[in-house]
Amino acid sequence: MSVAENLKSVREKIEQAGRNPDDIAIVAVTKTFGPEVCREAISAGLKVLGENRVQEALTKMDAVDGAQWHLIGHLQSNKVKQVAGRFALIQSIDSRRIAEAVAAIDSAQSVLVEVNVAKESQKTGVDPDVAAELIGSVAEMLDLQGLMAMGPVEGDPAPAFDRLRALRDEAQQRLGRALPILSMGMSGDFEAAVKAGSTMLRLGRVLFGPRA
Repeated sequence: MSVAENLKSVREKIEQAGRNPDDIAIVAVTKTFGPEVCREAISAGLKVLGENRVQEALTKMDAVDGAQWHLIGHLQSNKVKQVAGRFALIQSIDSRRIAEAVAAIDSAQSVLVEVNVAKESQKTGVDPDVAAELIGSVAEMLDLQGLMAMGPVEGDPAPAFDRLRALRDEAQQRLGRALPILSMGMSGDFEAAVKAGSTMLRLGRVLFGPRA
């Protein structure tokens, strides 16, 4: 099926999960796919493209017009100079050190704090038990828009997603302002994320098929 047909199927599943598809942003994860696939996504109405690797993203940015780019993969300190100010949103701020490095280059950079709500050792993200302190610090340094997380590798993802939503709600109360983005839900668990209150999905395989 085409990307447009796959997107239509995703939007139908969002409706079946009880949400308005227009209320949920979709980041098309183009990792490992070339510029032609990026252009097909844009033609299908997917204007926000997400990349995990900085160098791959920068190459595609130069080759593809008409997209807004999000960095969704782990940001290493030696890549900060290449990233700050280039991406519309950095979704993976997981330490004060990285936040400070980004802020030193562009304090207006829009970001999300990544939280390891699944508490899995192979995942990046701040521990949810100490996330409140990092969220507060990042909000003082950068344009904090919300939180991001990945669901667990196995089992019911709903508790992890519920935890992220609770952390976001608590942070909004502490900060006294809205954090509108709750980026949670990928190809294998996006319906559970939608039910848990996600406002942004990061979808690759369900839109583009298996990666090579």
